[in-house]
Amino acid sequence: MSVWDELVGQEPAVAELQRAVTDPSAMTHAWLFTGPPGSGRSNLARAFAAALQCVHGGCGECHDCTTTLRGTHPDVTVVATEGVNILIDAVRPLVELAQRSPSQGRWRVILVEDADRLVEKTSNVLLKALEEPAPRTVWMLCAPSPQDVLVTLRSRSRAVALRVPPVDAVVRLLVERDGIDPDDAQVAARAAQSHVGIARRLARDPEARARRSRVLELAAGIRGVGDAVLAAGELVATAQADAKAATEERDATERAALLRAMGADAGATIPPALRTQVRQLEEDQKRRATRAQRDVLDRAMVDLLSLYRDVLVVQLGADVALVNAAHEETVRALAARSTPEQTLRRMDAVGQARTRLEGNVAPLLAVEAMAVALRPQG
Repeated sequence: MSVWDELVGQEPAVAELQRAVTDPSAMTHAWLFTGPPGSGRSNLARAFAAALQCVHGGCGECHDCTTTLRGTHPDVTVVATEGVNILIDAVRPLVELAQRSPSQGRWRVILVEDADRLVEKTSNVLLKALEEPAPRTVWMLCAPSPQDVLVTLRSRSRAVALRVPPVDAVVRLLVERDGIDPDDAQVAARAAQSHVGIARRLARDPEARARRSRVLELAAGIRGVGDAVLAAGELVATAQADAKAATEERDATERAALLRAMGADAGATIPPALRTQVRQLEEDQKRRATRAQRDVLDRAMVDLLSLYRDVLVVQLGADVALVNAAHEETVRALAARSTPEQTLRRMDAVGQARTRLEGNVAPLLAVEAMAVALRPQG
């Protein structure tokens, strides 16, 4: 057993980090892990953190390994945001923490997930800590690509690029670790485009498969502007419902816990002196719900891109496997009633909608514009 066991298809990156664990000359104070969604960049960073703390280099069984992977090691701090951006108030304490020696472990590790969500002001706060690191502190930043991180941080970090794992490697993991039927694992891995987490959910959750199928059906069913508006409304409503389902219970639990900690009754009127803390919690929860909704919509758009990729494959007669083999009939129907040029324009429209969502355009407006562009032209 090893902390590296569940990192699928990332052998070059793992080998580089294993060298850093055992060879001081290969170690540095700041790392930038980049790779597409599902490549496992956060998992790789956690495994690296565990290996640095472990006297055996990442055995996966000792106290240091298990506590690091569970997120309870006292010298490993993980910063993750459930909002749209990582706020400056979450970063300032890290700069002070980075100057302290580890209390129990071999290193003080500060892992910043979604470093692409660091705005310029927040990144500048981190800059001094990366420029003047403490001897036993190591920073780990994770982002989809180097370009998503400000150049000032990027230039002070060693980059480790992850790749999309092969479909066969994801299938093997689902079969061996999760006991998924090989045929189901193959379909799920292709539909997820090798995103391990999504592949596991598609393989195990019939509702997740149904939601994905509905997204593809909506796009295929757009014939005019009216259909486009209805499809966009359904997509956004589904995303809102999914986000609410994912956050509602947690929100209520957090609110009740806060009120208990402040000595207030859950059903009583909140005293004026306590309203600031409650309002701050509500704002944090609202940011979390916003990000959850945008993440659901973005995933739906990735699924749409995979659909039009398959359409283009059929139109060009390319000898490659379809991502959406279970929807081959829909793919071929779309291919028959459009041209490759129209398919490329539709893919551009989906990509533009993703960019607009990242720029905080109202979701319904972004999705409606996309859906209108997906209708047949001419």
